[in-house]
Amino acid sequence: GEVFGLIGPNGSGKTTTFKLLLGLIFPTSGTATILGKPPTDVAAKMKLGFLPEESYLYRWLNADETLDFFGRLFGLDRETRKKRADELIHRFGLAHARHRQIREYSKGMTRRVGFCQALINDPDVVIMDEPTSGLDPISSRQIKDLILELKQKGKTVLLSSHLLADVQDVCDRICILHQGQTKVYGAVRDILVRNDSLSLTFKNLTPEGRRKIEEIARADGASLVRAENTLETLEDVFLRTVQESGDGLTYRPPSEPKP
Repeated sequence: GEVFGLIGPNGSGKTTTFKLLLGLIFPTSGTATILGKPPTDVAAKMKLGFLPEESYLYRWLNADETLDFFGRLFGLDRETRKKRADELIHRFGLAHARHRQIREYSKGMTRRVGFCQALINDPDVVIMDEPTSGLDPISSRQIKDLILELKQKGKTVLLSSHLLADVQDVCDRICILHQGQTKVYGAVRDILVRNDSLSLTFKNLTPEGRRKIEEIARADGASLVRAENTLETLEDVFLRTVQESGDGLTYRPPSEPKP
């Protein structure tokens, strides 16, 4: 029931981490588990969905044939495969092109088929590498809505993205990697909040009252609507983290326990 973001510069270890969790490569030291099992456990793999950065699909198959193929890999019966494929094809707006070969699809349409295959087995954990890559703004918004929908259904989503605004929109917690090390880890809000800065929002504040301090504004008849610490953007924190990492600095919000 959580969306976790893994972000960092190219070569920081994001995709490597995903490959370790999927059992595609093996650690030189240490251990990894997913759903409480080793990554090589077949039963655990049956509950995973994976969207790689590039969707590697058989280009001479159409959408229905592609999803039927992946459904068979998961051992789904024919009726379940057909039902799930039909639901996903309509969910991702591919019904009009479901019988066209993948080679005729645009990059965005191919990406949507990739999402369908990642969800065909109704997984408990979905790993997404650059999920909005190649998508137009409308499709990107739909994918972010889908990620939040998966969260509401109790699914766990682990994603990486260079589009930091997307990460900020959907993630509950994030980890910023740099040179293979965790530099920032915690809840998004805890990471973005700045305790040395405060934003005040007033209602019915006159131009004269705006030039006064808070107490004078209250006397002017304005009502204080909200007062909270100023939030940085995730991009600000990300860039500062990478710049400071050369000094061996690691930042963790005080409210976030050590993983």
